Amino acid sequence: MEDRKLTVRAVERALDILLCFTKENDDLSLTEIAAKISLHKSTVHRLLTTLEEKGFLMRNESTEKYRLGMRIWELSTHLPTLDEPAALLLPAMERLRDRLGETVSLYLRDGLERVRIQAVQSRQAIRRVAQIGARLPLSVGASSKVLAAYAPHEVQIRLLADPAWPETVDRSLYLEQLKEITRRGYATSFEEREPGAAAVAVPIVGRNGSVVAALSLSGPVSRLSRETLEEYAVILSENAAEMGLMMG
Repeated sequence: MEDRKLTVRAVERALDILLCFTKENDDLSLTEIAAKISLHKSTVHRLLTTLEEKGFLMRNESTEKYRLGMRIWELSTHLPTLDEPAALLLPAMERLRDRLGETVSLYLRDGLERVRIQAVQSRQAIRRVAQIGARLPLSVGASSKVLAAYAPHEVQIRLLADPAWPETVDRSLYLEQLKEITRRGYATSFEEREPGAAAVAVPIVGRNGSVVAALSLSGPVSRLSRETLEEYAVILSENAAEMGLMMG
């Protein structure tokens, strides 16, 4: 049992190393990586050596910095592409933006996070700016709550047990809130994640009857009252039904 725990810990640490690399930090030194994941440099060095040998990292001998290796790229080519549904739904999202005047986003659930795979920015001077590829926790926000509400119960339990659970969200009420969302068919948020921001989100149901994504509209609270969001929820739901047929 102890060997198994140690093995799992080693895997977790190796994955933590890979997650250190971003667009902004695409090459990192041993010291930088050790600081990011709070491990001793000797431990990190052993993990880096293994990851390099397996092709998951490359080391620049002149700078002694590491970057992601070709094995990562090879694995990424086997992933189902997200570009197709994102591109397919773009015209419908643009029509929603033009009709309602606010930023429209499309999210998928990935574990205990949501990932924005498409966004159409509002044309208004004061607006929510949505970055494609952004990852956000499932605990807070309209889209997060929609994806959590329709996720398997075991995912909801894992979410409640997450050490990163925000102190501002009451765990004891959360599951009841999710049940209410499935009953209503939409979720709203008012300054839950950002001061001055409001949002409404609805599920997109695929041909097989399961929720495949969340469609959201967001903007400043000065333009999005609770009554307005409830009206927009109806419009989003109508469009989401058509989008679900397109996503399959």
